[in-house]
Amino acid sequence: MHCELVVSGLFAAGAHARPPALELLIARGRASTTGSEPQSLEEWLGEAFGLAEVPLAVGALSLLGCGRDPGKRSWSRADPVHLRLLRDRAVVVPPPAFPITAQESAALCESLSRHFAPVEVVALDAGRWCATVDAPIRETPLERAGRDPAVPEGMHVFLNEAQMLLHAHPVNEAREARGEPAVNSLWLWGGGRAPAVPPCRWQSVSAVDPLALGLARAAGTRNHALAANAPQWLARAPEDGRHLVVLDALRAPLALGEPGEARAALEALERDWFAPLLAALRAGRFGMVTVHVPDAAASFETVRADLRRFWRRPRPLEHYA
Repeated sequence: MHCELVVSGLFAAGAHARPPALELLIARGRASTTGSEPQSLEEWLGEAFGLAEVPLAVGALSLLGCGRDPGKRSWSRADPVHLRLLRDRAVVVPPPAFPITAQESAALCESLSRHFAPVEVVALDAGRWCATVDAPIRETPLERAGRDPAVPEGMHVFLNEAQMLLHAHPVNEAREARGEPAVNSLWLWGGGRAPAVPPCRWQSVSAVDPLALGLARAAGTRNHALAANAPQWLARAPEDGRHLVVLDALRAPLALGEPGEARAALEALERDWFAPLLAALRAGRFGMVTVHVPDAAASFETVRADLRRFWRRPRPLEHYA
């Protein structure tokens, strides 16, 4: 069995912690560059699933990843955000910085859908929404929102109306009364119809990210919600083939500039995934582990025999950045 991990933000988070098992896996393995520029997780997934030549329909595929049928309609991600107006610029604050409840999310989406009918706005979870809008949409993921606040061409009227509705909504009135940021705008990106996805190289895909799960379903590959840790994942993984595990816990704290949270997230990944996988590789539970780091355009492959290369001493992760 070949276990492949994709971990965005790994080296950036490495400035805040020293995960010994992961450092050993990388040091003893074989490093290779992907031959491309650094990529976002979405770009890496699109290329890995054979969709590098077309704009990635993140909205439709995310809907599919949550078990819903996007049909033949065009869907865009319409993630809820807090738009903060400063003196000379606007700052887009993503949901991890101001948690939204499932009840608040459902109420806001229902009001938006009723107002913009026949446009639908649906919640995949509290912080991820999709909408059936057909105008050209930006490709910038929400994690880069603060660096790209421009409104997509053709969407000014839609967004202005949505912002007015959200501003006056009882959910936001209650949030502001409690001193919480209002959900006062949408981040529209990744539009298009669900594409045909060719068969992929993995026998299974495990992830929290609905885009990864949607790509796997479209490709006809088994897909699972991410297990709590590597031992649980290994208990249900088949004995052969290649299996992809998407670990994206570092993305939110890094996007928000929270080094303490990034350190805690990396330490949790070390405890729950990297250390158990290193132990399983030593025990011969599987044959190879690969760590992909899209934003560094790098991959590291390690087989059991590589662990005997004692002369290759572990280095801090930031060394590879």
